[in-house]
Amino acid sequence: MASPFPGMDPYLEGYLWPDVHNALAAKIRQVLTPLLRPRYAARLNIYVVEDTAPEGDIGILYPDVEIMRTQRLQEARASEYPVLSSELGAVTPASLTIPVLLPVDVQITSVEIRDTAQNQLVTSIEILSPVNKREPGLNAYRIKRQRLYQAGVHLLELDLLRRGTRSIVHTSLPQVPYLIALTRAHTGKTDVWSMRLQDAWPNVPVPLRLPDDDVILKLGDVFRDVYDEAAYDLSINYQQAAPPPAFSDEEQAWVQMLLSQV
Repeated sequence: MASPFPGMDPYLEGYLWPDVHNALAAKIRQVLTPLLRPRYAARLNIYVVEDTAPEGDIGILYPDVEIMRTQRLQEARASEYPVLSSELGAVTPASLTIPVLLPVDVQITSVEIRDTAQNQLVTSIEILSPVNKREPGLNAYRIKRQRLYQAGVHLLELDLLRRGTRSIVHTSLPQVPYLIALTRAHTGKTDVWSMRLQDAWPNVPVPLRLPDDDVILKLGDVFRDVYDEAAYDLSINYQQAAPPPAFSDEEQAWVQMLLSQV
């Protein structure tokens, strides 16, 4: 079964996202490889980012992390943790106990296009993860963007997550769920493809070194193959609410209409 959405499927933005992220990167490499031969090669680059604020994705990306224990649980374990008393009086039981959330190591996969002659990085394709869209990871990612530009590397960014803060800031950016951005080296400008829930995937250029022409990345084909190969439809209940954030009233009406036909 194919995704009912014409573009990005918001139901993939929850606990399935790490698998979606990796699958998209691998499929992009696969479809680009024959277009790049023999002067270029696509390689997967896997790096680890420490998510020091995992509470931002409790119940979304990290659904199994427990953050609250109610007073009822404390009362059930009262024999294990007896209330101490002294001449100064008894200790008042806490109304809530929360665990200390430790940092989570997140693996992020990107696609690097390198020239085969010298193995130099020409174009980086970044698929944003939630850790890239909130502090402190947001600032670190923005620094990475700047370094790539200063190094003369083209950057294609796929922001396919509705939650979080965009790495690109500009007053002209539309308020849409998804954004694809291409910053060509040495141009001082970024091309943007904005995507509503109703919009189909665009075909986007992947720049190489002059005088070589761009190659075209057909994101619709990539996504449909990934969705089918991973059988995501078996893990999604489209009758339930999508992962946060909540849709706007207009989006909710459109989603309900779309899913009523599934």
